[in-house]
Amino acid sequence: MLRRFWLFFAQAVTVVLAIWFVVATLKPEWLQRGRVAVQSGSPIVALKEVVPNVTGPSAERSYSEAAQLAMPAVVNIFTSKNGARRGNPQADDPWFRFFFGDRLPERQEPVSSLGSGVIVSAEGYILTNHHVVDGADEIEVALTDGRKANAKVVGSDPETDLAVLKITLKDLPAITLGRLENVKVGDVVLAIGNPFGVGQTVTMGIVSALGRSHLGINTFENFIQTDAAINPGNSGGALVDAQGNLLGINTAIYSRSGGSLGIGFAIPVSTAKQVMESIISTGSVTRGWIGVEPQDMTPEIAESFGLEAKEGALIAAIVQGGPADKAGVRPGDVLIAVQDQPITDTTALLNAIAQLKPGTEVKMKVVRRGKPTEVTVMIGKRPPPPRRVLPYDEED
Repeated sequence: MLRRFWLFFAQAVTVVLAIWFVVATLKPEWLQRGRVAVQSGSPIVALKEVVPNVTGPSAERSYSEAAQLAMPAVVNIFTSKNGARRGNPQADDPWFRFFFGDRLPERQEPVSSLGSGVIVSAEGYILTNHHVVDGADEIEVALTDGRKANAKVVGSDPETDLAVLKITLKDLPAITLGRLENVKVGDVVLAIGNPFGVGQTVTMGIVSALGRSHLGINTFENFIQTDAAINPGNSGGALVDAQGNLLGINTAIYSRSGGSLGIGFAIPVSTAKQVMESIISTGSVTRGWIGVEPQDMTPEIAESFGLEAKEGALIAAIVQGGPADKAGVRPGDVLIAVQDQPITDTTALLNAIAQLKPGTEVKMKVVRRGKPTEVTVMIGKRPPPPRRVLPYDEED
């Protein structure tokens, strides 16, 4: 009897040890489950700490969805200019100089450039920069799906550096326009374009500043500043939010080398939409004009005019026979308000006047010799800016 019991006990211990060995070999974590709670320094607990809260504002770890939504609507734009003048390579050849003297025939070469654009309508309208298509004889648009089409310029606006193109293709992917009033400094943005011609590229950054002006880039400036990498070839591309909605048209960078230094500028979608609608409906952008040359106020100027406030726009010169001249505005006046809208500087004055409809009468407040007065100005139509002469342009 005792022998039989001992044999049964030995067999049971052998089975238990065998089971323990199998578990320890194949599933060792089963044997440590009870100790995880107290081992705060274990790798398992550390891994759990770095996982973001999937229900909080930092839940989005990837912006691939936003990029996938916006990328099909961003196109590559290839332009060419025919008949560009270039110096003759035979200039130092004595035989050529014998026949032509110092007036050697110049060779004509086409000049090509590239940029980006954004499809904003399924009807084929594309927003891009004016400087991307300025003077182009041929414009070709390439979509991300491999399709290509020749584009025509519907109209352009040099003073905001915007242009509208039109292509004729079916099933075009149009981007969704965002709302600038919801944008805040620090928001994540993506810049999409074709930098240096390497192909469509997405870069990420944040909104660094809003309402940037006094940069000397355009006549009318209200830029979104971003540190998302923008390089040559990105011009005319899209700046989108974390949901893939269009916030602006990338237009310029601050750089000493030609590459990105983390300071890029985009034209806000609100400005782009207004310019685009005006171009599509009338072929151009109509703005108000009063015919003055304004100058920003400085503490020295304010003191010389006996003004307590340091805001306003000094009228430095007036176009003879223009709207301001006819209304009695004089050089030396300080314009401080347009239709009760305070004027802080020349940028505010230009923007306020540009939004007024030509042919309407507007009351303006000026300070003349230290005394406030009111004038009524009949708004005129802003003349087109003089065309910039590029190095390859042929002058008369």
